[in-house]
Amino acid sequence: MAVAGNTEHQAKPAFQDARAGYTYTFPYDHGAHESFLTEWWYFTGHLFTPDDRRFGYELTFFRRAIDDERVWSNPSQWAIRQLYLAHFALTDEQNEDFRFAEKISREALGKAGATQGGLHTWIDQWSVIASDQDPQEFHLQAEVDNFSIDLITHSSKSPVIHGLNGISRKGTRAKHASHYYSLTRLNTTGTLQLDGKEFTVTGTSWMDHEFASSELEDGLVGWDWFSLQLDSGHEIMTYWLRQEDGTFSPVSSGTLIFPNGSSQHLTRENLAITILDHWESPKSGARYPSQWTLAIQSPHIRLRITPRINDQELRTDRSTQVTYWEGAVDTSGTFKQKPVKGMGYVELTGYDKNY
Repeated sequence: MAVAGNTEHQAKPAFQDARAGYTYTFPYDHGAHESFLTEWWYFTGHLFTPDDRRFGYELTFFRRAIDDERVWSNPSQWAIRQLYLAHFALTDEQNEDFRFAEKISREALGKAGATQGGLHTWIDQWSVIASDQDPQEFHLQAEVDNFSIDLITHSSKSPVIHGLNGISRKGTRAKHASHYYSLTRLNTTGTLQLDGKEFTVTGTSWMDHEFASSELEDGLVGWDWFSLQLDSGHEIMTYWLRQEDGTFSPVSSGTLIFPNGSSQHLTRENLAITILDHWESPKSGARYPSQWTLAIQSPHIRLRITPRINDQELRTDRSTQVTYWEGAVDTSGTFKQKPVKGMGYVELTGYDKNY
């Protein structure tokens, strides 16, 4: 039996909370932040073939540090100091077919990782890598037996910082916060493969990057997250932290991004959401909201949001062990009384009874 070699002893980092006043520096902040316990990079998007066949996709990488001094002092190359997980999903809207895959790996021996100072994160052959020439151009690759993507995304807007004073609140106490930003409009080109057939695609993607050391505040059971890209050139991100009684936390918030890249913070008082329908998963039994109206008081915006297909549920028993719904949606409505439409993604967590 082969025995792993040794590495030098490492001290466990003093993991820090997200604190107000954080100053972002790019491309440095696209990379890993190992002084925080948890971090993720989310890519979602809408892809079109030349004949307008439409697909949705999700490619997500998670980094989770192990908060145990015994692990960090272990000199083995196989010591699990950083755990990496990834989810990959594809929505074939024409055939109402949703499929997903997942990975989990340790950082040991280069099997998985995330670099600091710029975006390069990977597990085996799944990866997101920033271009050497342009730090806001990313190469996305993921492949399993019956579906894959190979995409180049290029941001047409600068990063948008969510929240106020460098932090995004995730609870009523100061410690429950994250550092969170997005690239809200990524021009996308490349190929996808489905059941042995390759498609050339173009489209639009969205990237979220978030890092923190705190969990959800007590009394919160999940969240409903929306990212919307409107044909007016605006984007909207809003998240609704759900309490045990089904109501939404007062620290739920959002961001409106304007065509020139400037943004406006949206407080809970400026937002309203109404659930119009539900869908029950035949596989997990979870009952998810399905169709919404989203209203913003100022500027006056009213949108209806509808999933492209109902079943876009991921059951990640072999990685994060969380069952959640994340899928492609369409939206239409009015923006300052003018008709508007667009595309987006919605994530719904905490609805599975085993969550």
